[in-house]
Amino acid sequence: MKDLLTDKQIQHLYWRCGFGISSPKLKVLRNLSKDKIIDQLFEESQHASMLSMDFSFLQKDKKSLTREEKKELRKLRNQKMFELNHLWIQQLIHGKETLREKMTLFFHDHFSVRLKSPRACLHLNNVIRKHALGNFGEMLMEVSKSPAMLLFLNNRQNKKNSPNENFAREVMELFTLGRDNRYTETDIKEAARAFTGWNFNKEGVFSFRTKQHDFGVKTFLGNTGNFTGEDIIKILLKEKQTARYLTQKIYRYFVNDTINPKHIATLTETFYNSNYNLETLLRKIISSDKFYSTKNIGSKIKSPVELIVGISKSFDIHYEDPKVLLYLQRVLNQMLFFPPNVAGWPGGKSWIDNSTLMLRLKLSSVVLNNGVIEWHESKNEPETVIAMRQEHYRKVTSKIQKKVKAQPNWDIFLNTLETNDKNYIASLVLQPKPSKGAELMIANSSNNTIKNFVIELLSLPEYQLC
Repeated sequence: MKDLLTDKQIQHLYWRCGFGISSPKLKVLRNLSKDKIIDQLFEESQHASMLSMDFSFLQKDKKSLTREEKKELRKLRNQKMFELNHLWIQQLIHGKETLREKMTLFFHDHFSVRLKSPRACLHLNNVIRKHALGNFGEMLMEVSKSPAMLLFLNNRQNKKNSPNENFAREVMELFTLGRDNRYTETDIKEAARAFTGWNFNKEGVFSFRTKQHDFGVKTFLGNTGNFTGEDIIKILLKEKQTARYLTQKIYRYFVNDTINPKHIATLTETFYNSNYNLETLLRKIISSDKFYSTKNIGSKIKSPVELIVGISKSFDIHYEDPKVLLYLQRVLNQMLFFPPNVAGWPGGKSWIDNSTLMLRLKLSSVVLNNGVIEWHESKNEPETVIAMRQEHYRKVTSKIQKKVKAQPNWDIFLNTLETNDKNYIASLVLQPKPSKGAELMIANSSNNTIKNFVIELLSLPEYQLC
């Protein structure tokens, strides 16, 4: 059939729209057309599995608490933030709605919030999840009114006699138009006036404080009227630049950091004319032949969360101490719910530096084989290659080894392989075309078990790409 995808293209689709694909699922999907595979992706993510936690401990009158009780309450909040992190990581690993969760991860970075308020963070995460494959405009409106956003960008302090411009600035710079696109400092000031009075009550429900709102006439992006915050958001959505900015950002996330202006222009039209329907845009992106181009396969550096979830999912890893997952996020510089700032994580090449490279290369051997890679050097292998490999692992400290106590389910991977052929396994594990050094390793590997060979593959630089 003309519209069948190759194995590599299917793997590419499932890495970009999820966190990898198993051998059994690949075997099933290779017999389906591209359109049917894409339909199945969306069908699997039609439902949204909301995260849920008990916050009854927060139902206390803080004014009546002693200093020690307040201290204990802060500890409980921190504990709940850890539980929330773990809850979402587990859903990323074991959940069935992979495309929805991948989009939730994207917008978790787009609407970047850093708070130590577990209830507000969970609410925002679920708002994003609900709209992740729906309408961006509806998501933007609900996110803007969420307790997390109102707290983080100080819009509760935005009152008619003392306007706070934080949210008004970021909603244009980061959430809609993009930095220095179409708006001026005057537009920021006028928008801030429109957002005055936005707040929420004790139950976390949005409330509009009329006494704090500036009911005067405002001029924003060339429009004049007695605008409210909702009006400002609607005006921003009318701007095609908003559709362009979102399209470019989503394209870079799912396809490639290098964009084709003509392709972006076509996608922008599709997105804008669909009234910001995210499923419509995503379908257009992943249905295009350009998406499956060899230049896009294996061209992105996996984020730490993609790396951790991908390994954990492939081998159904059980971590003896759940805090290990928090530790790994911290040392790899991407802790969920704790972005570095309102702009989110820079991504791309910034994921890898001197402090994380060795750790990332060592991670697979640590979680899958207690930090050990059983090298069986071939006499035909160049001594320089052997020496470099040994030196590489001597440089990596055993600190992470002591912390990570993982129990992988090797059977779930090994017993489902279609063949033990080394080239097939390498193609399944690695997304980009292997370098000459990697090809040499694959050809000359004399590991006596498939397990050790797989760990060797996962420890290659190529595994860092998807």
